[in-house]
Amino acid sequence: MAKALPAGRPVRRRAFFGFFDGDGWAWATTKAFFWLLVIIITLGYIPDRAYYFVVSRTIELGILGWSPVNLCPPENGATMPCPVPAGAVLPWQASPAEAALPEARTQGSAAQLGTNLLYIGGLDGTDPSATTYTATIQNGNIGAWAEGPELPEARANAGIAILSGTVYLVGGIGPDGEPTDTVWALGLNPDSGELGSWTVVTDVSLPDARSGAAAAAVTDGIVVAGGAGPDGNPTATVWKSTIDSGGMLAAFKDQPALLQPVTDASMALEGTFLWVFGGADANGPTATVQRADYGSTSTATGSAAPGQPSAAATAGEPAPTPEASGAVQGVVRWATPDATGNLPAPRTGGGSFAANGALYLVGGSDGTSEQRQLYWAIPDASGDLPGGWRHLDPTDLPEGRADAATVVSGPTAFLLGGTVNGAATASAVRASLAPEEPFFQLGIAGVVVPALKIGGEIGQQLGYLAAAGVGTGNFVILVIVGWAFNNRPKISDWMERRRAAREAKAPKP
Repeated sequence: MAKALPAGRPVRRRAFFGFFDGDGWAWATTKAFFWLLVIIITLGYIPDRAYYFVVSRTIELGILGWSPVNLCPPENGATMPCPVPAGAVLPWQASPAEAALPEARTQGSAAQLGTNLLYIGGLDGTDPSATTYTATIQNGNIGAWAEGPELPEARANAGIAILSGTVYLVGGIGPDGEPTDTVWALGLNPDSGELGSWTVVTDVSLPDARSGAAAAAVTDGIVVAGGAGPDGNPTATVWKSTIDSGGMLAAFKDQPALLQPVTDASMALEGTFLWVFGGADANGPTATVQRADYGSTSTATGSAAPGQPSAAATAGEPAPTPEASGAVQGVVRWATPDATGNLPAPRTGGGSFAANGALYLVGGSDGTSEQRQLYWAIPDASGDLPGGWRHLDPTDLPEGRADAATVVSGPTAFLLGGTVNGAATASAVRASLAPEEPFFQLGIAGVVVPALKIGGEIGQQLGYLAAAGVGTGNFVILVIVGWAFNNRPKISDWMERRRAAREAKAPKP
């Protein structure tokens, strides 16, 4: 007689193609993680995308990563790569004739105060000028030039810095062709908002006469580096004037000296580093880049004799800490990056500026003629220049230009005047610092598509409404889904009744 088989182990339900035990913790954890992602996407990511779809020109869906398909707007120009490399500018364009200076000028200085664009001093070809030209500037457009506040005395090749809404002009060549030690200031009238007059900064002058010195505004004052002294030779001196408690410039104090004497160099503060690049040394134009840590230093350990590096810089010791006695803000020490950190070619008298986290040098002279190239570099948090200085042929100047005055107004950079083909010029060129991103990109894990880009307050409010509406709708859907999962018998009965009703209505064969 056949016997019944003994009861075996119960077969456990397997989920997700048999990978998980349907009643185990692994499957429960996977489901919990899945629904957490669903909630984040439906209540966070999708409403966020809805907002930016209204206010932005494009919207990115998914994780784009690398994109083999890119389409850029025609505003970038047919010669620019798509997408435009980080830090690159759009091709330089000649400004309208109305934006040209009233007279040819070179080795002048430029600054923007409010809506006032200033071109200060400079050479008319042979002699320094005391004229300050002013024009209104709005949305990257320069109005008609007119004569503004006159300098106390003619100046050319002076350093310039803007600090707390005041323009400071330091040193420069005087009417006799010799370097000067003057410090002049120009601000806006606090009542009318109009330009004031140039004034001599009381009891403040450079420790020695300088022309071609680089000047930069820092967090609490002005730093002046290099330049040519009374003997005409490049110097390595670095001075700083700190704003006192009354908001006035104090006397210039010595800082650690440059590692290499230069004049007509460029200087910019980017992050916590001061950069001095290009210029001319005793042998002519140089490609050297010098970098200084800028931050808390000690009056006891961070000071240096004029023209000499500090002890810390010479010995290569770590920077003093803010806790050191007498800690103040200043230059800590100078260093030079490796060979890839130097400019691709020697340049002096180039136009320079810092914007969008990058350093720029455009034009200048190689010692024989004016050059067209634009070089830019993007420093990292350690003060290195990964990738070195970059160059794109489409971003070069239309023609070689040196000793032009540089000013950045919003997303636009201007070169005013300068020397072209060996002679002073009145013309101006400009370039956009904000290339458009591709309006369509198709990547392996995402896509960028055009969006509405409704600007102003109306766009903001519509964006908020879109995000709130999508978020509310998604929340309702999640509630319905949750109720359905917790009432499966009811859902099954309802679906069965619907099926039976359809069959009852179906015509009999």
